Amino acid sequence: MHRFKSTKWLITLTVVAALVVLGAANVFAAPKQKNIILATTTSTQDSGLLDKLIPLFEKQTGYFVKTISVGSGAAMKMGEKGEADVLLVHSPDAEKKLVDEGYGVNRRLVMHNDFIIVGPAADPAKIKGVKSSAEALKMIANANALFISRGDNSGTHAKEKTLWAKTGITPAKQKWYQETGAGMGHTLNVAAEKKGYTLTDRGTYLAIRKNLAALEILNEGDAALLNIYHVIEVNPVKWPKVNVAGSKAFADFMVSNNTQAIIKTFGVDKYGSPLFFPDAGKKVEDLGK
Repeated sequence: MHRFKSTKWLITLTVVAALVVLGAANVFAAPKQKNIILATTTSTQDSGLLDKLIPLFEKQTGYFVKTISVGSGAAMKMGEKGEADVLLVHSPDAEKKLVDEGYGVNRRLVMHNDFIIVGPAADPAKIKGVKSSAEALKMIANANALFISRGDNSGTHAKEKTLWAKTGITPAKQKWYQETGAGMGHTLNVAAEKKGYTLTDRGTYLAIRKNLAALEILNEGDAALLNIYHVIEVNPVKWPKVNVAGSKAFADFMVSNNTQAIIKTFGVDKYGSPLFFPDAGKKVEDLGK
């Protein structure tokens, strides 16, 4: 009888120990997915803005962001294929298509800056002071002046093609028209080296201007040159492996009051003016007014 009681107590203690171990395992269970893949345009990277924001986001949330900096078109392709969790891009028409086709959700306005046409100080096409950006491109074409295009299906390239369409000119395969197939920073460097014209976002130009002595701002201020950025979460219904919580956390961070305040002053100390203007909560039709 005594031996039976001992065995019973042993079994009870074993069960209790097992429950304790299971409880501890639950307490120290591996954390949820902490890695986030951000697909974004080169301008957010080249301008230095992400270098400022991402460490702050990671510190506040515990997430780790892997940034893939490509053109907006390539970034959205990653979203379509489920190869990214969240997108930060600036190609409004393509963004709307992405959302309409169900690949992106919760598209939110983050910020804007503007595009400018830069070129050599000699300005062989005489575009300086011309109000219309499309007219400036037409003058470049008529002068057979060298124009360097990104040619990478980025948001900047999409804007450039829209402007060329307004001129009625098809620049492809013209001797004076060259494509880099690369990001904004590289394209600006090529334009500077070859003393050609190019379309760029103002933020990237200002951020690396010290390396672009041969380039000046020659055309700016046209309403058609507005450059608008949105954050879009990749749809988990299409791609179940998307880090839903991480994607939403990053998107929420980008439109938060603190982040918008940082965007508002980013670049002022170094360039005398901000590289971007915060727009969370605004309507697109009110921008630039």
